[in-house]
Amino acid sequence: MDISTVIGIIVGLAALIGGFIWEGGELGGLMQITAACIVFGGTLAAVLVSFPLARLKTVPRALAIAFTSRHSDLSGLIDDITSMSHTARREGVLTLEKKAAEYPDPFLREGIQLVVDGTDRAMVEQIMELELQATHHKYESYAKIFESAGGYARTMGIIGTVMGLIHVLGSLTEPTALGPSIALAFTATLYGVASANLIFLPIATKIKSRGEDEVQRMEMMLEGILSIQNGDHPVLVRRKLESFTMDSDSVTPKQEVAEFKEIEL
Repeated sequence: MDISTVIGIIVGLAALIGGFIWEGGELGGLMQITAACIVFGGTLAAVLVSFPLARLKTVPRALAIAFTSRHSDLSGLIDDITSMSHTARREGVLTLEKKAAEYPDPFLREGIQLVVDGTDRAMVEQIMELELQATHHKYESYAKIFESAGGYARTMGIIGTVMGLIHVLGSLTEPTALGPSIALAFTATLYGVASANLIFLPIATKIKSRGEDEVQRMEMMLEGILSIQNGDHPVLVRRKLESFTMDSDSVTPKQEVAEFKEIEL
């Protein structure tokens, strides 16, 4: 569970509701079934019209991406690729076949297998790049559904408010009911804007962020695969891979020299 997503939504709702109550409002004033039906029902309908059923079936998977955290051990991955480069440099790339077949990550497993099979470097890069693009497109596709829902929710909120005001203008003969009717009308706008900016759009942004992290991880693996195929020194391979991480300065020059000497022994 990605606690930051859950906490963010809870804190946002608490801030909105708390601020409303602080100013003397009553919680019951925010509970309007009619406005909720217009906004959320209309948003759901618009999303159903906008996307084919096959795309909509990915919504549970997209929510899982937004609300769960995947621990990515980049340091361990760098160690594994560096170890593979050491083995390939000393014993040849064919010795990586068994290790590649058992490796849990399918992207790295496929890339190393292509190298073992003697695939041309340009072809390896092309195949891997296509997978990178497919992954990027997948996450963008997930996020697009929630971005659209955020846009529709705000529009439905305005529609709900206009419908409420039409009802108010048709009841001008009852001045005492004017205030509550106007408040009810604007509740729809509140629902639409709040749900868009607190739920739908942030979820879309979180999914995109997850996608960027995954693509960067795959790009790092691709660099490692091409470096192994090129026969680069393991120390150089490590430095290339560490450039993809935030803590790329974690290895000092002295450590690099020590690693270099250890590998050459």
